[in-house]
Amino acid sequence: MTSPYAARRLGLSAAVLGVVAGVTALVVILSPLASSPSSDQPEEVSAAVAAVPGISSVSALAGSLSGGESIVIAGTALDAVSDVTFGGVPAAAVTVLDSGSLTVTVPASTDYQAATVAVEVIADSTAVPSATTLEYTYEASTAVDRQMQYLMAHWDDYNVADFGDLNSVGGDCANFASQSLLERGWTMTDDWYNYDAGADWSGAWGYVPSFENWLTANPQLGATVLTLDERSQVKVGDLAVFDWNDNDYLDHIQVVSSVTTVDGVIKIEMVGHNLDTNYRDLDETITVDHPGATGHFWSIP
Repeated sequence: MTSPYAARRLGLSAAVLGVVAGVTALVVILSPLASSPSSDQPEEVSAAVAAVPGISSVSALAGSLSGGESIVIAGTALDAVSDVTFGGVPAAAVTVLDSGSLTVTVPASTDYQAATVAVEVIADSTAVPSATTLEYTYEASTAVDRQMQYLMAHWDDYNVADFGDLNSVGGDCANFASQSLLERGWTMTDDWYNYDAGADWSGAWGYVPSFENWLTANPQLGATVLTLDERSQVKVGDLAVFDWNDNDYLDHIQVVSSVTTVDGVIKIEMVGHNLDTNYRDLDETITVDHPGATGHFWSIP
């Protein structure tokens, strides 16, 4: 026979066992739920690391002085990239393809001179880090490159040792434009020449109206006329000729040194002699400097 004291002890033990069993069952039931957050945490950490912008590669590290090449920059989390600069000069265009890549249209080198410059990719106003040093090398690799490199080297430093200075006989603008075409790959002819440092030169070489007539008479050169309104077809290295007084007499010639689009408007700048300039604004030339002036372009192939 069990004593009342023993019975109470047995009852207490059963109750304790029941509580323990219930707690154990609860732990068993809850344990899978408790483990879920810890299993997700490494994925969240990995996603945070992957979201940091970074550059891994560039499809090309060199190009022409005139720019215009399209290159691909690859990396991670590049969605926020807004600008890419080459030696501080903004790219002509930046297009984000996806989070891992973007295309960039390389700008011309500063004053069309050969150089190796730093490339900087900007996202949210901050430079994106790169696995390697980002640099781009500009090289004179095209006919236009050589033409523009020469023009920018001599627009205010006349190459008199080779071609003389024709300002004393009416102006050096055509002389300088002709020199640039020689650098571009054209060859002197019996009608178009400058010998002995300007001691012996033809009208077609150094006189604007004669040069115009010579171009017109030699279509095999491939030069074609564009009106001042056909700016969308004008490119760097083309020629611009002017009639200051709109009297059917050409007075001046320069070479196009820059073509840009600002707020939907095409802006053209020129390099040349007489009023020695490297980036003379076309619109200012025909409205402020010479109001009412007319002219046209020669597109050079």
